[in-house]
Amino acid sequence: MSRPLLEVEDITAFYGASQALFGVSLVVRQGEALALMGRNGMGKTTTIACIMRMMQVRSGGVRLAGRDLLRLPSFRAARLGLGLVPEGRRCFAGLSVRENLIAAARPGPWDMAAVCDLFPRLSERAGQPAQTLSGGEQQMLTIARALMTNPRLLLLDEATEGLAPVVRQEIWAAVHRLKQSGLSILLVDKSVAELGRVADRCVILERGRDVWTGTPGDLTADLATGYLGV
Repeated sequence: MSRPLLEVEDITAFYGASQALFGVSLVVRQGEALALMGRNGMGKTTTIACIMRMMQVRSGGVRLAGRDLLRLPSFRAARLGLGLVPEGRRCFAGLSVRENLIAAARPGPWDMAAVCDLFPRLSERAGQPAQTLSGGEQQMLTIARALMTNPRLLLLDEATEGLAPVVRQEIWAAVHRLKQSGLSILLVDKSVAELGRVADRCVILERGRDVWTGTPGDLTADLATGYLGV
């Protein structure tokens, strides 16, 4: 079994006086794709915000390759190897595609050539302002920009939300390629079928608690109906 890369241990978090997470734990191993699943409002994005140090963790622990992230500001945690694709398409609208990518670049195998091989449309649009791209192209740019940081762990939060079916297929094909390359990935998405094809393991959140962990093959129809509403 591969060694743990990300370890989230019994974390709690609050929005003001309202508790959002009640002891969430999960592990992403080196080279593994982990699906974080659950209905809307169950704590998935909050968990990612805690990992990325964009939200205060009241108690518990978050470690990347054994390094305590809770003592670090978000930009230093990211530099240790966290690449976030946030919910929604968040590009630098006034910058060109090329400038968006260069702004995030750090040394490593993911460079302009590599991300344009993954998403050929970005090469075709390299000189265009990001705001002129379609929604699907902006999402490709957001993923490519995260890859340009050469992360150890890629966090994808609803990367296919609101996209046309043909574009979703392109995004999922890219995620499969990333998994095959050995990149560790934490995924949040509503497509249970697609998550099942790429994920090694799944964690389900229910009202801010992790209530089930297993492989996609272990996810029965009863579990999917009870916890995911599908």
